[in-house]
Amino acid sequence: MKRLKNENQNTKCETKSEIVRLEKHLDLSGAVALIVGSIVGSGIFVSPKGVLQEAGSMGMALVIWAASGILSMIGAICYAELGTMILESGCDYAYIKRAFGHLPAFLFLWVSVLIIIPANNAIAGLTFATYILQPLFPYCTPPESAIRIIAFLVISFLTFVNCVNVKWTTKVQVIFTLAKVFALMAIIAVGILELIFGDVKNYNDMFKGTITSPGHIALSFYSGLYSYGGWNAVNFVTEELKKPFKNLPRSILISMPIVTIIYLLTNLSYFVVLSSDGILTSNAVAVTFGEMTIGCMAWTMSLCVALSTFGCLNGTLFASSRLMFVGARYGHLPSILASVNIKYRTPITTLLFMCFTSSLYLLTTGVYTLINYTAFVTWFFVALSVAALLWLRVSKPEIKRPIKVNIAFPILFFFVCVFLVTFPFYLMTFEATLGALITLSGVPIYFLAIYCQKSSIKFFDQVLPSLSNCFQRLFFSDLTEKFD
Repeated sequence: MKRLKNENQNTKCETKSEIVRLEKHLDLSGAVALIVGSIVGSGIFVSPKGVLQEAGSMGMALVIWAASGILSMIGAICYAELGTMILESGCDYAYIKRAFGHLPAFLFLWVSVLIIIPANNAIAGLTFATYILQPLFPYCTPPESAIRIIAFLVISFLTFVNCVNVKWTTKVQVIFTLAKVFALMAIIAVGILELIFGDVKNYNDMFKGTITSPGHIALSFYSGLYSYGGWNAVNFVTEELKKPFKNLPRSILISMPIVTIIYLLTNLSYFVVLSSDGILTSNAVAVTFGEMTIGCMAWTMSLCVALSTFGCLNGTLFASSRLMFVGARYGHLPSILASVNIKYRTPITTLLFMCFTSSLYLLTTGVYTLINYTAFVTWFFVALSVAALLWLRVSKPEIKRPIKVNIAFPILFFFVCVFLVTFPFYLMTFEATLGALITLSGVPIYFLAIYCQKSSIKFFDQVLPSLSNCFQRLFFSDLTEKFD
Protein backbone atom coordinates (compact mmCIF):
# COMPACT_ATOMS: atom_id res chain seq x y z
CA MET A 1 0.00 0.00 0.00
CA LYS A 2 2.85 2.34 0.88
CA ARG A 3 4.57 1.59 -2.43
CA LEU A 4 1.35 2.26 -4.38
CA LYS A 5 0.92 5.54 -2.51
CA ASN A 6 4.44 6.62 -3.44
CA GLU A 7 3.87 5.67 -7.08
CA ASN A 8 0.66 7.73 -7.15
CA GLN A 9 2.50 10.69 -5.63
CA ASN A 10 5.25 10.38 -8.24
CA THR A 11 2.65 10.21 -10.98
CA LYS A 12 0.96 13.36 -9.69
CA CYS A 13 4.30 15.15 -9.62
CA GLU A 14 5.02 14.17 -13.20
CA THR A 15 1.65 15.33 -14.43
CA LYS A 16 1.98 18.70 -12.78
CA SER A 17 4.99 19.52 -14.92
CA GLU A 18 3.17 18.64 -18.13
CA ILE A 19 -0.58 18.98 -18.71
CA VAL A 20 -2.11 15.68 -19.79
CA ARG A 21 -3.90 16.09 -23.11
CA LEU A 22 -5.71 13.82 -25.52
CA GLU A 23 -3.49 12.11 -28.07
CA LYS A 24 -3.51 13.28 -31.70
CA HIS A 25 -4.04 9.91 -33.33
CA LEU A 26 -6.68 10.54 -36.03
CA ASP A 27 -5.34 10.82 -39.57
CA LEU A 28 -7.26 11.41 -42.81
CA SER A 29 -8.27 7.77 -43.31
CA GLY A 30 -9.40 7.54 -39.71
CA ALA A 31 -11.43 10.74 -40.05
CA VAL A 32 -13.12 9.46 -43.22
CA ALA A 33 -13.86 6.15 -41.48
CA LEU A 34 -15.28 8.02 -38.49
CA ILE A 35 -17.66 10.09 -40.64
CA VAL A 36 -18.76 7.24 -42.90
CA GLY A 37 -18.97 4.83 -39.97
CA SER A 38 -21.00 7.28 -37.88
CA ILE A 39 -23.38 8.02 -40.76
CA VAL A 40 -23.93 4.50 -42.07
CA GLY A 41 -25.72 2.89 -39.14
CA SER A 42 -29.06 1.14 -39.03
CA GLY A 43 -30.76 4.10 -40.76
CA ILE A 44 -30.20 3.11 -44.38
CA PHE A 45 -31.33 -0.42 -43.61
CA VAL A 46 -34.48 0.66 -41.76
CA SER A 47 -35.53 4.30 -42.34
CA PRO A 48 -36.44 4.18 -46.08
CA LYS A 49 -39.87 3.29 -44.72
CA GLY A 50 -40.09 6.58 -42.83
CA VAL A 51 -39.04 8.66 -45.83
CA LEU A 52 -41.49 6.92 -48.17
CA GLN A 53 -44.34 7.13 -45.66
CA GLU A 54 -44.09 10.92 -45.42
CA ALA A 55 -43.10 11.56 -49.05
CA GLY A 56 -45.97 9.49 -50.44
CA SER A 57 -44.21 8.22 -53.57
CA MET A 58 -40.98 6.53 -54.60
CA GLY A 59 -39.98 9.41 -56.84
CA MET A 60 -40.40 11.97 -54.09
CA ALA A 61 -38.61 9.66 -51.64
CA LEU A 62 -35.57 9.56 -53.95
CA VAL A 63 -35.65 13.35 -54.19
CA ILE A 64 -35.68 13.54 -50.36
CA TRP A 65 -32.72 11.15 -50.13
CA ALA A 66 -30.70 13.16 -52.64
CA ALA A 67 -31.65 16.50 -51.04
CA SER A 68 -30.81 15.15 -47.58
CA GLY A 69 -27.35 14.19 -48.81
CA ILE A 70 -26.79 17.61 -50.39
CA LEU A 71 -28.02 19.42 -47.25
CA SER A 72 -25.80 17.26 -45.05
CA MET A 73 -22.87 18.12 -47.32
CA ILE A 74 -23.64 21.85 -47.02
CA GLY A 75 -23.93 21.53 -43.24
CA ALA A 76 -20.64 19.63 -43.07
CA ILE A 77 -18.91 22.34 -45.13
CA CYS A 78 -20.23 25.03 -42.76
CA TYR A 79 -18.94 23.00 -39.81
CA ALA A 80 -15.56 22.72 -41.55
CA GLU A 81 -15.22 26.51 -41.25
CA LEU A 82 -16.28 26.38 -37.60
CA GLY A 83 -13.99 23.44 -36.84
CA THR A 84 -10.88 25.05 -38.35
CA MET A 85 -11.71 28.44 -36.83
CA ILE A 86 -12.37 27.07 -33.33
CA LEU A 87 -9.82 24.27 -32.88
CA GLU A 88 -11.62 22.66 -29.98
CA SER A 89 -13.48 19.38 -29.54
CA GLY A 90 -17.15 19.41 -28.58
CA CYS A 91 -18.67 20.52 -31.90
CA ASP A 92 -21.92 22.49 -31.36
CA TYR A 93 -21.16 23.08 -27.68
CA ALA A 94 -17.86 24.82 -28.44
CA TYR A 95 -19.28 26.90 -31.29
CA ILE A 96 -22.42 28.04 -29.45
CA LYS A 97 -20.39 28.95 -26.36
CA ARG A 98 -17.92 31.04 -28.35
CA ALA A 99 -20.65 32.99 -30.13
CA PHE A 100 -23.51 33.23 -27.63
CA GLY A 101 -22.09 32.46 -24.21
CA HIS A 102 -22.33 29.77 -21.57
CA LEU A 103 -26.10 29.43 -21.02
CA PRO A 104 -27.17 28.28 -24.52
CA ALA A 105 -24.08 26.05 -24.68
CA PHE A 106 -25.02 24.51 -21.34
CA LEU A 107 -28.58 23.87 -22.55
CA PHE A 108 -27.21 21.95 -25.54
CA LEU A 109 -24.96 19.98 -23.20
CA TRP A 110 -27.86 19.43 -20.79
CA VAL A 111 -30.25 17.89 -23.31
CA SER A 112 -27.41 15.92 -24.95
CA VAL A 113 -26.21 14.36 -21.69
CA LEU A 114 -29.72 13.86 -20.31
CA ILE A 115 -31.38 12.28 -23.35
CA ILE A 116 -29.84 12.45 -26.81
CA ILE A 117 -26.47 10.74 -26.27
CA PRO A 118 -27.47 7.92 -23.88
CA ALA A 119 -30.75 7.26 -25.70
CA ASN A 120 -29.00 7.07 -29.09
CA ASN A 121 -26.41 4.69 -27.64
CA ALA A 122 -29.17 2.55 -26.13
CA ILE A 123 -31.07 2.46 -29.43
CA ALA A 124 -27.90 1.41 -31.28
CA GLY A 125 -27.24 -1.32 -28.71
CA LEU A 126 -30.83 -2.59 -28.84
CA THR A 127 -30.82 -2.55 -32.65
CA PHE A 128 -27.56 -4.52 -32.74
CA ALA A 129 -28.90 -7.09 -30.29
CA THR A 130 -32.22 -7.47 -32.13
CA TYR A 131 -30.63 -8.15 -35.51
CA ILE A 132 -27.78 -10.33 -34.27
CA LEU A 133 -30.39 -12.55 -32.60
CA GLN A 134 -32.91 -12.48 -35.47
CA PRO A 135 -31.43 -15.47 -37.37
CA LEU A 136 -31.85 -17.57 -34.20
CA PHE A 137 -35.54 -16.63 -33.95
CA PRO A 138 -36.73 -16.63 -37.59
CA TYR A 139 -40.41 -17.01 -36.77
CA CYS A 140 -40.76 -14.85 -33.67
CA THR A 141 -39.31 -11.83 -31.90
CA PRO A 142 -36.15 -12.49 -29.84
CA PRO A 143 -36.70 -12.46 -26.04
CA GLU A 144 -36.62 -8.95 -24.62
CA SER A 145 -34.32 -9.94 -21.77
CA ALA A 146 -31.77 -11.41 -24.20
CA ILE A 147 -31.88 -8.26 -26.33
CA ARG A 148 -31.20 -6.05 -23.32
CA ILE A 149 -28.36 -8.22 -22.01
CA ILE A 150 -26.59 -8.31 -25.39
CA ALA A 151 -27.15 -4.55 -25.81
CA PHE A 152 -25.52 -3.96 -22.41
CA LEU A 153 -22.60 -6.25 -23.29
CA VAL A 154 -21.89 -4.55 -26.63
CA ILE A 155 -22.03 -1.05 -25.08
CA SER A 156 -19.70 -2.21 -22.29
CA PHE A 157 -17.29 -3.88 -24.72
CA LEU A 158 -17.00 -0.84 -26.97
CA THR A 159 -16.58 1.39 -23.90
CA PHE A 160 -13.65 -0.83 -22.86
CA VAL A 161 -12.09 -0.54 -26.33
CA ASN A 162 -12.45 3.25 -26.27
CA CYS A 163 -10.96 3.43 -22.77
CA VAL A 164 -7.91 1.26 -23.34
CA ASN A 165 -6.61 2.38 -26.72
CA VAL A 166 -7.88 5.02 -29.12
CA LYS A 167 -5.90 3.34 -31.91
CA TRP A 168 -7.97 0.21 -31.35
CA THR A 169 -11.05 2.39 -31.63
CA THR A 170 -9.88 3.76 -34.96
CA LYS A 171 -9.07 0.27 -36.27
CA VAL A 172 -12.49 -1.03 -35.23
CA GLN A 173 -14.07 1.94 -37.00
CA VAL A 174 -12.14 1.36 -40.22
CA ILE A 175 -12.85 -2.40 -40.28
CA PHE A 176 -16.58 -2.08 -39.66
CA THR A 177 -16.90 0.88 -42.04
CA LEU A 178 -15.46 -1.28 -44.82
CA ALA A 179 -17.79 -4.13 -43.81
CA LYS A 180 -20.95 -2.02 -43.91
CA VAL A 181 -19.97 -0.36 -47.20
CA PHE A 182 -19.37 -3.84 -48.66
CA ALA A 183 -22.84 -4.90 -47.46
CA LEU A 184 -24.44 -1.90 -49.16
CA MET A 185 -22.47 -2.58 -52.33
CA ALA A 186 -23.86 -6.14 -52.27
CA ILE A 187 -27.41 -4.74 -52.08
CA ILE A 188 -26.64 -2.38 -54.96
CA ALA A 189 -25.22 -5.25 -57.04
CA VAL A 190 -28.35 -7.35 -56.48
CA GLY A 191 -30.50 -4.35 -57.40
CA ILE A 192 -28.57 -3.80 -60.64
CA LEU A 193 -29.06 -7.46 -61.61
CA GLU A 194 -32.79 -7.19 -60.87
CA LEU A 195 -32.92 -3.98 -62.91
CA ILE A 196 -31.27 -5.69 -65.89
CA PHE A 197 -32.98 -9.08 -65.78
CA GLY A 198 -36.06 -8.51 -63.61
CA ASP A 199 -39.33 -6.60 -63.69
CA VAL A 200 -39.12 -2.79 -63.29
CA LYS A 201 -42.84 -2.12 -62.94
CA ASN A 202 -42.23 -0.41 -59.59
CA TYR A 203 -40.69 2.48 -61.50
CA ASN A 204 -43.86 3.16 -63.47
CA ASP A 205 -45.51 6.43 -62.42
CA MET A 206 -42.99 6.94 -59.60
CA PHE A 207 -44.45 10.25 -58.38
CA LYS A 208 -48.00 8.97 -57.97
CA GLY A 209 -49.30 9.77 -54.46
CA THR A 210 -46.72 12.44 -53.68
CA ILE A 211 -47.55 14.42 -50.52
CA THR A 212 -46.77 18.13 -50.86
CA SER A 213 -47.72 19.27 -47.35
CA PRO A 214 -44.79 21.28 -45.87
CA GLY A 215 -45.16 19.50 -42.53
CA HIS A 216 -44.97 16.05 -44.10
CA ILE A 217 -42.03 17.10 -46.25
CA ALA A 218 -40.24 18.27 -43.11
CA LEU A 219 -40.97 14.94 -41.40
CA SER A 220 -39.68 13.03 -44.41
CA PHE A 221 -36.48 15.06 -44.17
CA TYR A 222 -36.28 14.07 -40.49
CA SER A 223 -36.06 10.41 -41.52
CA GLY A 224 -33.69 11.12 -44.40
CA LEU A 225 -31.39 13.39 -42.42
CA TYR A 226 -31.46 10.92 -39.51
CA SER A 227 -29.79 8.39 -41.82
CA TYR A 228 -27.14 10.99 -42.68
CA GLY A 229 -26.62 11.84 -39.01
CA GLY A 230 -22.93 11.80 -38.10
CA TRP A 231 -21.64 14.18 -40.78
CA ASN A 232 -20.24 16.38 -37.99
CA ALA A 233 -18.54 13.50 -36.11
CA VAL A 234 -14.98 14.75 -36.66
CA ASN A 235 -15.91 18.16 -35.21
CA PHE A 236 -16.43 16.44 -31.87
CA VAL A 237 -12.79 15.26 -31.83
CA THR A 238 -10.97 18.15 -33.51
CA GLU A 239 -8.25 18.22 -30.84
CA GLU A 240 -7.31 14.61 -31.68
CA LEU A 241 -7.14 15.17 -35.45
CA LYS A 242 -3.75 15.40 -37.11
CA LYS A 243 -3.34 18.47 -39.36
CA PRO A 244 -6.94 19.63 -38.79
CA PHE A 245 -6.71 22.51 -41.27
CA LYS A 246 -6.18 19.98 -44.07
CA ASN A 247 -7.76 16.75 -42.82
CA LEU A 248 -11.07 18.14 -41.54
CA PRO A 249 -12.29 19.59 -44.88
CA ARG A 250 -10.72 16.74 -46.88
CA SER A 251 -12.47 14.09 -44.79
CA ILE A 252 -15.81 15.83 -45.40
CA LEU A 253 -15.25 16.24 -49.15
CA ILE A 254 -14.30 12.57 -49.46
CA SER A 255 -16.90 10.95 -47.22
CA MET A 256 -20.09 12.89 -47.94
CA PRO A 257 -20.27 12.29 -51.74
CA ILE A 258 -19.46 8.60 -51.15
CA VAL A 259 -22.29 8.21 -48.63
CA THR A 260 -24.80 10.14 -50.75
CA ILE A 261 -24.11 8.08 -53.89
CA ILE A 262 -24.24 4.79 -51.96
CA TYR A 263 -27.52 5.79 -50.27
CA LEU A 264 -29.15 6.74 -53.57
CA LEU A 265 -28.08 3.52 -55.30
CA THR A 266 -29.22 1.47 -52.29
CA ASN A 267 -32.69 3.04 -52.37
CA LEU A 268 -32.91 2.50 -56.13
CA SER A 269 -32.16 -1.17 -55.46
CA TYR A 270 -34.83 -1.36 -52.77
CA PHE A 271 -37.40 0.14 -55.14
CA VAL A 272 -36.55 -2.32 -57.93
CA VAL A 273 -37.43 -5.30 -55.73
CA LEU A 274 -40.02 -3.95 -53.28
CA SER A 275 -43.24 -2.08 -53.97
CA SER A 276 -44.35 0.90 -51.90
CA ASP A 277 -46.66 -1.34 -49.87
CA GLY A 278 -43.84 -3.84 -49.34
CA ILE A 279 -41.58 -1.15 -47.94
CA LEU A 280 -44.28 0.43 -45.75
CA THR A 281 -45.18 -2.93 -44.16
CA SER A 282 -41.55 -3.86 -43.48
CA ASN A 283 -39.86 -3.28 -40.13
CA ALA A 284 -36.41 -3.61 -41.70
CA VAL A 285 -36.30 -2.94 -45.43
CA ALA A 286 -32.91 -4.60 -45.94
CA VAL A 287 -34.09 -7.85 -44.34
CA THR A 288 -37.27 -7.89 -46.46
CA PHE A 289 -35.11 -7.14 -49.51
CA GLY A 290 -32.94 -10.15 -48.64
CA GLU A 291 -35.95 -12.43 -48.25
CA MET A 292 -37.18 -11.40 -51.70
CA THR A 293 -33.83 -11.83 -53.47
CA ILE A 294 -31.52 -14.31 -51.74
CA GLY A 295 -34.05 -16.47 -49.91
CA CYS A 296 -32.41 -18.78 -47.35
CA MET A 297 -29.42 -16.44 -47.12
CA ALA A 298 -31.58 -13.54 -45.92
CA TRP A 299 -30.03 -13.93 -42.47
CA THR A 300 -26.93 -12.24 -43.90
CA MET A 301 -28.93 -9.00 -44.12
CA SER A 302 -29.71 -9.19 -40.40
CA LEU A 303 -26.00 -9.67 -39.81
CA CYS A 304 -25.21 -6.64 -42.00
CA VAL A 305 -27.59 -4.45 -39.99
CA ALA A 306 -26.02 -5.69 -36.74
CA LEU A 307 -22.44 -5.06 -37.92
CA SER A 308 -23.40 -1.67 -39.29
CA THR A 309 -24.93 -0.67 -35.97
CA PHE A 310 -21.87 -1.98 -34.12
CA GLY A 311 -19.57 0.32 -36.08
CA CYS A 312 -21.95 3.26 -35.71
CA LEU A 313 -22.15 2.75 -31.93
CA ASN A 314 -18.36 2.68 -31.72
CA GLY A 315 -18.11 6.00 -33.56
CA THR A 316 -20.87 7.56 -31.45
CA LEU A 317 -19.21 6.54 -28.18
CA PHE A 318 -15.89 7.94 -29.36
CA ALA A 319 -17.28 11.27 -30.56
CA SER A 320 -19.92 11.99 -27.92
CA SER A 321 -17.60 11.26 -24.99
CA ARG A 322 -15.53 14.26 -26.11
CA LEU A 323 -18.60 16.49 -25.80
CA MET A 324 -18.92 15.67 -22.09
CA PHE A 325 -15.16 15.99 -21.67
CA VAL A 326 -15.10 19.53 -23.08
CA GLY A 327 -18.21 20.49 -21.08
CA ALA A 328 -16.45 19.41 -17.88
CA ARG A 329 -13.38 21.48 -18.79
CA TYR A 330 -15.56 24.57 -18.80
CA GLY A 331 -17.17 23.68 -15.48
CA HIS A 332 -20.56 22.74 -16.94
CA LEU A 333 -20.20 19.15 -15.70
CA PRO A 334 -18.40 17.69 -12.66
CA SER A 335 -14.67 18.32 -13.00
CA ILE A 336 -13.75 14.64 -12.69
CA LEU A 337 -15.17 14.15 -16.22
CA ALA A 338 -12.38 16.42 -17.50
CA SER A 339 -9.67 13.94 -16.46
CA VAL A 340 -7.41 12.07 -18.89
CA ASN A 341 -5.77 8.70 -18.29
CA ILE A 342 -2.03 9.29 -18.01
CA LYS A 343 -1.01 6.18 -19.99
CA TYR A 344 -3.67 5.84 -22.68
CA ARG A 345 -4.54 9.56 -23.01
CA THR A 346 -8.27 8.79 -23.06
CA PRO A 347 -11.14 10.33 -21.01
CA ILE A 348 -11.90 7.08 -19.15
CA THR A 349 -14.21 8.60 -16.52
CA THR A 350 -16.32 10.26 -19.22
CA LEU A 351 -16.63 7.02 -21.18
CA LEU A 352 -17.61 5.05 -18.08
CA PHE A 353 -20.19 7.67 -17.11
CA MET A 354 -21.67 7.53 -20.60
CA CYS A 355 -21.75 3.72 -20.48
CA PHE A 356 -23.65 3.90 -17.18
CA THR A 357 -26.26 6.42 -18.41
CA SER A 358 -26.72 4.53 -21.70
CA SER A 359 -27.30 1.31 -19.77
CA LEU A 360 -30.04 2.98 -17.73
CA TYR A 361 -31.97 3.63 -20.94
CA LEU A 362 -31.98 -0.11 -21.62
CA LEU A 363 -34.45 -0.42 -18.74
CA THR A 364 -37.19 1.52 -20.53
CA THR A 365 -39.18 0.83 -23.67
CA GLY A 366 -39.94 4.52 -24.29
CA VAL A 367 -36.54 5.47 -25.71
CA TYR A 368 -37.82 6.10 -29.25
CA THR A 369 -40.53 8.39 -27.90
CA LEU A 370 -37.94 10.46 -26.06
CA ILE A 371 -35.89 10.79 -29.23
CA ASN A 372 -38.99 12.05 -31.06
CA TYR A 373 -39.44 14.63 -28.32
CA THR A 374 -35.93 15.98 -28.91
CA ALA A 375 -35.72 15.59 -32.71
CA PHE A 376 -36.61 19.20 -33.36
CA VAL A 377 -34.38 20.29 -30.42
CA THR A 378 -31.39 18.70 -32.14
CA TRP A 379 -32.03 20.71 -35.28
CA PHE A 380 -32.62 23.84 -33.23
CA PHE A 381 -29.07 23.61 -31.87
CA VAL A 382 -27.68 22.84 -35.33
CA ALA A 383 -29.39 26.05 -36.48
CA LEU A 384 -27.84 27.86 -33.51
CA SER A 385 -24.37 26.59 -34.49
CA VAL A 386 -24.80 27.85 -38.05
CA ALA A 387 -26.10 31.13 -36.61
CA ALA A 388 -22.87 31.23 -34.58
CA LEU A 389 -20.89 31.05 -37.81
CA LEU A 390 -22.86 33.97 -39.26
CA TRP A 391 -22.63 35.99 -36.04
CA LEU A 392 -18.86 35.49 -35.73
CA ARG A 393 -18.46 36.65 -39.33
CA VAL A 394 -20.00 39.98 -38.24
CA SER A 395 -18.82 40.37 -34.65
CA LYS A 396 -15.29 38.91 -34.93
CA PRO A 397 -14.07 39.31 -38.51
CA GLU A 398 -10.46 39.32 -37.27
CA ILE A 399 -10.55 35.63 -36.26
CA LYS A 400 -8.30 33.50 -38.46
CA ARG A 401 -10.41 31.36 -40.82
CA PRO A 402 -8.32 28.78 -42.72
CA ILE A 403 -11.54 27.81 -44.50
CA LYS A 404 -14.12 30.45 -45.38
CA VAL A 405 -17.20 29.13 -47.14
CA ASN A 406 -19.42 31.18 -49.39
CA ILE A 407 -21.90 33.05 -47.20
CA ALA A 408 -24.79 31.58 -49.20
CA PHE A 409 -24.14 28.11 -47.76
CA PRO A 410 -24.64 28.92 -44.05
CA ILE A 411 -27.61 31.18 -44.85
CA LEU A 412 -29.30 28.43 -46.87
CA PHE A 413 -28.58 25.76 -44.26
CA PHE A 414 -29.81 28.03 -41.45
CA PHE A 415 -33.20 28.50 -43.12
CA VAL A 416 -33.45 24.77 -43.81
CA CYS A 417 -32.90 24.13 -40.09
CA VAL A 418 -35.55 26.72 -39.21
CA PHE A 419 -37.93 24.95 -41.59
CA LEU A 420 -37.20 21.59 -39.92
CA VAL A 421 -37.82 23.09 -36.49
CA THR A 422 -40.95 25.07 -37.36
CA PHE A 423 -43.17 23.11 -39.73
CA PRO A 424 -43.50 19.80 -37.84
CA PHE A 425 -44.83 21.78 -34.86
CA TYR A 426 -48.42 21.58 -36.05
CA LEU A 427 -48.11 17.83 -36.77
CA MET A 428 -46.35 16.85 -33.52
CA THR A 429 -47.17 19.74 -31.21
CA PHE A 430 -47.07 17.72 -27.99
CA GLU A 431 -43.70 16.10 -28.75
CA ALA A 432 -42.10 19.38 -29.83
CA THR A 433 -43.44 21.22 -26.78
CA LEU A 434 -42.21 18.54 -24.41
CA GLY A 435 -38.80 18.58 -26.10
CA ALA A 436 -38.61 22.34 -25.58
CA LEU A 437 -39.59 21.96 -21.92
CA ILE A 438 -36.91 19.30 -21.38
CA THR A 439 -34.35 21.71 -22.81
CA LEU A 440 -35.57 24.70 -20.80
CA SER A 441 -35.49 22.64 -17.60
CA GLY A 442 -31.73 23.16 -17.77
CA VAL A 443 -32.10 26.92 -17.16
CA PRO A 444 -32.72 26.72 -13.38
CA ILE A 445 -30.02 24.05 -13.12
CA TYR A 446 -27.57 26.40 -14.80
CA PHE A 447 -28.32 29.33 -12.51
CA LEU A 448 -28.43 27.28 -9.30
CA ALA A 449 -25.48 24.97 -9.85
CA ILE A 450 -23.19 26.93 -12.18
CA TYR A 451 -23.88 30.64 -12.51
CA CYS A 452 -24.33 31.17 -8.77
CA GLN A 453 -21.08 29.28 -8.16
CA LYS A 454 -19.31 31.62 -10.61
CA SER A 455 -17.19 29.00 -12.37
CA SER A 456 -18.05 25.35 -11.85
CA ILE A 457 -20.18 22.78 -10.08
CA LYS A 458 -18.62 22.80 -6.61
CA PHE A 459 -20.52 19.84 -5.22
CA PHE A 460 -17.67 17.38 -5.78
CA ASP A 461 -15.07 19.83 -4.50
CA GLN A 462 -16.89 21.04 -1.37
CA VAL A 463 -19.26 18.31 -0.18
CA LEU A 464 -17.25 15.27 -1.31
CA PRO A 465 -13.67 16.62 -1.57
CA SER A 466 -12.04 13.19 -1.84
CA LEU A 467 -14.19 11.82 -4.67
CA SER A 468 -12.25 13.39 -7.54
CA ASN A 469 -8.97 12.27 -6.00
CA CYS A 470 -10.36 8.75 -5.56
CA PHE A 471 -11.39 8.49 -9.21
CA GLN A 472 -8.06 9.91 -10.36
CA ARG A 473 -6.17 7.26 -8.40
CA LEU A 474 -8.55 4.50 -9.49
CA PHE A 475 -8.21 5.27 -13.21
CA PHE A 476 -4.66 6.72 -13.12
CA SER A 477 -5.97 9.99 -14.50
CA ASP A 478 -5.17 13.64 -14.06
CA LEU A 479 -7.32 16.69 -14.69
CA THR A 480 -6.62 18.42 -17.98
CA GLU A 481 -6.45 22.19 -18.31
CA LYS A 482 -9.65 24.05 -17.36
CA PHE A 483 -11.06 27.08 -19.11
CA ASP A 484 -13.07 30.07 -17.95
